[in-house]
Amino acid sequence: MNILSIQSHVAFGHVGNASAVFPLQRLGVEVWPIHTVQFSNHTGYGAWTGQVFDGAAIRQIVSGIADRGVLPTCDGVLSGYMGGADIGEAILDAVERVRAANPAAQYCCDPVIGDVGRGIFVRPGIPEFMRERAVPAADVVTPNQFELDFLAGGAVSTLGSALKAADTVHRLGPKVILVTSLVTDDTPSDAIDLLVSDAAGKWRVRTPRLGLSVNGAGDAIAALFFYHWKRTGSARDALVLAASSTFGLLKRTDDAGSREILTVAAQDEFVAPSRVFTAEPVSGAAG
Repeated sequence: MNILSIQSHVAFGHVGNASAVFPLQRLGVEVWPIHTVQFSNHTGYGAWTGQVFDGAAIRQIVSGIADRGVLPTCDGVLSGYMGGADIGEAILDAVERVRAANPAAQYCCDPVIGDVGRGIFVRPGIPEFMRERAVPAADVVTPNQFELDFLAGGAVSTLGSALKAADTVHRLGPKVILVTSLVTDDTPSDAIDLLVSDAAGKWRVRTPRLGLSVNGAGDAIAALFFYHWKRTGSARDALVLAASSTFGLLKRTDDAGSREILTVAAQDEFVAPSRVFTAEPVSGAAG
């Protein structure tokens, strides 16, 4: 499997491509990474060095790959943090070129906009670009709860309202939705939920809540979910495998007291998670 991954990159730590590429490689995927930014470290440290690339730089790299004649072998495009709307347009151009070369290729968009407790943390114009351009173009989207609220245009507080919000986002275009870091009135205080929705139904995986605060886990789970969905054809199975691997990664990180996720040290979790969770079907009236 060949996946074109267009997102941010850091030299130290694991966010963006530095979080998504290695787990896919560990699973046997050939990843073609293109960086939207290249920073010394993630911005959560409060200080960093590096450069934000523009849309022209992204198009240049994609054109160089196309010149090798390999786009027909690209099975999918994965995108994350975009940096600016011009980069977003370049990513959508890349998706169009890949689909033209291989109509079976799919696009997974991690609509990075913000997070609960932090609010919107991307540049002005990006949230609207995500809702109006990127998400409608995607086959798969992987919002967190804050991003689900934004895309659906309402606050999610109950399981029913989460299901309704997922249906609203489906109407924007995506066939498959993975909601990460979901907390509703139905979620125990010592747990956190993940929800997946597609034409076959809706399922939830509940994992223990860990006491760590790290960056990059969302990038990893989006990549893992996209891979497992493409490999199995089942959103439910992809949810179980991606959630189990990501929990194992975070548990190893928490046990070590690390500020950065231990992507390399915990690599066996991507292939054979130490704990496999169960997906339960969910339904209910909007609340």
